[in-house]
Amino acid sequence: MEKAFISVVMPLYNEEKYIENCINSLLLQDYPKEQMEWIFVDGQSSDNTQKLVNNYKKEYPGLIRLLNNPNKTVPYAMNIGIKASKGKYIIRLDAHADYANDYISKCVYYLDNIDAENVGGAIKTKSRGLIGNAIAKMLSSKFGVGNSEFRTCGSGYVDTVPFGAFRREVFEKFGMYDERLTRNQDNEMNFRIRKNGGKIYLAEDIHLSYYCRDTINGIVDMAVKNGMWNMITMKLCPGSMGIRHFIPLMFVSSILLLPFLSIIYNPFSLLFGSEILLYTVLDIFFGIKQADGIKQFLLLLFLFPLFHISYGLGSMVGFYKILLKKFG
Repeated sequence: MEKAFISVVMPLYNEEKYIENCINSLLLQDYPKEQMEWIFVDGQSSDNTQKLVNNYKKEYPGLIRLLNNPNKTVPYAMNIGIKASKGKYIIRLDAHADYANDYISKCVYYLDNIDAENVGGAIKTKSRGLIGNAIAKMLSSKFGVGNSEFRTCGSGYVDTVPFGAFRREVFEKFGMYDERLTRNQDNEMNFRIRKNGGKIYLAEDIHLSYYCRDTINGIVDMAVKNGMWNMITMKLCPGSMGIRHFIPLMFVSSILLLPFLSIIYNPFSLLFGSEILLYTVLDIFFGIKQADGIKQFLLLLFLFPLFHISYGLGSMVGFYKILLKKFG
């Protein structure tokens, strides 16, 4: 029995640091290359991304296509790739990752054998260097990212998965990616699937490694933008974001508000002190639990609150943009 034809769609923008490692992992896939097409959609990269992809394209002209995305952002890239694709299943991948050699075949297996419109796997977060490795540990912790199953592992039907392997008819039945969303487009797509009776499945034996930010500035920038876009997405697409996405906003709001309330009513000072004490205990506990050595422990003590506060402040920026109606 001939295997299904698969379309891989990958948005790109300035990925020269990661793209070769990513493509090399795809070349090791155990799924037949003649039953795949890899569609790279580049958002007008200013580095060597296009050159590097074209080098592979010369060697695999029947497998690799490189398309242009003048609008740059991920949802535009996905819609361009999906419209150009011809596969029975469409697998959305990311250049910041590399994939187990059975990644595609496992995605196809689950789409063939379970009741789900979209399937995905568990992320192992990686990085480089002392700071990068500490950031990866933070993003793999429930204290760092909450109950995000695909980061902290788990299996079964879930709200969302990273990237995703879709049945083609998903986009015919439920529509394409929402091009208003610079971030959270995967969350919104999966919400729309579930809202219309579809299912999302996370399989713990589908493996990928994702390379996170490896600098303090990088993780702060990510946290602020994620927090901001959570608010904007909530406004544009009500119901698509879960409560966990707004816990940093609640935390930052409380540590800003409670000291002022304490001036008016003294018992609020006890509440504020209890909150700070509890957070400190959790910070130390998860720092010890996640760290490999004293240097990483000290970094995690700093990174957890930095990430949470940056995320919360980003949500405040998003709320401000909503008030000004500058979020379109």
